[in-house]
Amino acid sequence: MSTSSQLLSRRSFGRLMAGGAVAAVGACSPSSPTAGTPLRIMAINHVWSQAVKRRLGEFEDLIGRRVSMTLLTADQLASSYNVKLNASGTDIDVMMVRALQEQGLFAHNDWLVDLTDRVTGDADFAWDDFQDAPRKTSTTAGKVLSVPVVTERPVLYYRKDIAAGLGGVPGTLDALMAAAQRAAGRSDGMFGYVGRGQRSGAVSQWSSFLYSYGGDFVVDGASGIGSPQALAAYEYYGRLLGRTGPPGATNMSLEQAMPIFAQGKAAFYIDADAIYSSFLDPKITTPAVRETVGFAPFPAGPAGARPHNIPSWSLGINRFSLLRDDAWQFIRWAAGVSQSRSLQAAGIPGARTSAWDDPSTLKKFPPELAEAMRVNASRGVGHDRPQVLQVGRARDIIGRPLVASILGESVPPVARDADAEFNEFLVRDNRHKES
Repeated sequence: MSTSSQLLSRRSFGRLMAGGAVAAVGACSPSSPTAGTPLRIMAINHVWSQAVKRRLGEFEDLIGRRVSMTLLTADQLASSYNVKLNASGTDIDVMMVRALQEQGLFAHNDWLVDLTDRVTGDADFAWDDFQDAPRKTSTTAGKVLSVPVVTERPVLYYRKDIAAGLGGVPGTLDALMAAAQRAAGRSDGMFGYVGRGQRSGAVSQWSSFLYSYGGDFVVDGASGIGSPQALAAYEYYGRLLGRTGPPGATNMSLEQAMPIFAQGKAAFYIDADAIYSSFLDPKITTPAVRETVGFAPFPAGPAGARPHNIPSWSLGINRFSLLRDDAWQFIRWAAGVSQSRSLQAAGIPGARTSAWDDPSTLKKFPPELAEAMRVNASRGVGHDRPQVLQVGRARDIIGRPLVASILGESVPPVARDADAEFNEFLVRDNRHKES
C-alpha cells in the first residue's frame, strides 16, 4: 500500500497517539521567528532537490535568512509529515509533496496554504507559463495548493536494432502488440515487452493505456473501471504483458521491470521518462542497450495517444509555518522562470512551457527523447491515478482486474466486482471529503 494512504486524519491520529501528539504539540508550539530563525524545507532526496540544495547560497543572499533543507526518502517524508502536521508543527515551512498522491488528503486536513492569490497576482512568476495539465493538478477545490517543479510522462523505450526488423517504431497500440509478439519469438530469453504488473504499482503506468482507449478512473463522479473502454484497456495490457512479457510479471513494479530492459532482455518497455538516464549508464545497462536504445511518444489507441503528463513533485507551504512570506519567496525562486530553465537544462524535466519551448534547455536529453517528451506533454492528461483521498486503497481496487488479465483469467467478472467495490469506495471517499 502507498505510504500516503497510511497518513492519518487528525481525529484518527488523536485516537491512536494522543499522548505523543500532546508532547509533539508542546515541542512545536508557535513562537515569533527571529532574524536567526532558519527557513526550513523538507524535500524528497531527488536530483531536483540535490541541485537546488547546491544553489541555496544564492537564495539565502536574496532573502537574508539561513535556509535548512532536509532530504528524505519518500517513506521518511510521508512519516514526518504525518507526525509534524498532525501536531500543527511550525518546524516545516516549505513542503515537497506529490500532488496526485497526497494533496487531496493534505487539503482535507487543512495542512497547505492557499497559494491562489500569490501565483495569480505575481506577473513575474507567470503562472500561465506552467503546462496546463500540471497546473490543473495543483488545484484542489478551487485553490492552488502547490506549484509543480518536476514533471513526468510515459515514454516508449525500444531497441532500435530489433524494431528495425519489425517494421519500425510502433506508433499505435495495435502495432506495439504485433511487434512485441514477433519480438518475443526471436530468441531464447528475449521478451517482447516488459512493464509494471504489480497490482497497485502498475496502475499509474496503465493509466495512459486507459485514457488512450477512451476511459478514465472516474466518470461523472462514479467508477469508470467497469466501462467498455476500461475493459478493453485491461484486456489489452494483460495480453501485452502476459503473453509477450517475462514470467512473474504480476510481482513487478519499476524496480523489477526496468532491469530486464536494461540488460537487453526485452524489445519494448513503457515507463516514466524520468528514468531514461538509467539506460545510458554503463553501470546499469549492457553495451547493446546503451548503443541501441530509442525513445518514442506513447502509441495511439482507439481514442488517440493520451499519455499522462503529471507533476511528480511539487512545492507547497505548511499552513502552520511562521515564515509564510519567505516560504513563498523560496517557491517563487525555485520554480521561477530562470531557475526552471536552468534546472531543465541540467536534465531535470520541469513544468514551464517556456522552458520546453527553449531548445537550449533540452540539450541534456537525447534529441529523440526530448521530442517524445514534448509530444507526450502536448497530449497529456494531468493525472495517472484517481484523485481521491485514499489513493493507495483506490489503486489496489483498480489493479485487481489488471492482475487477472495478465494471468490470463477472464477479465469481465473481475472488472464488474472491482467496479462495484470502487463505486462503494467513492461514496465513502466523497463522504469523508465533506466531513
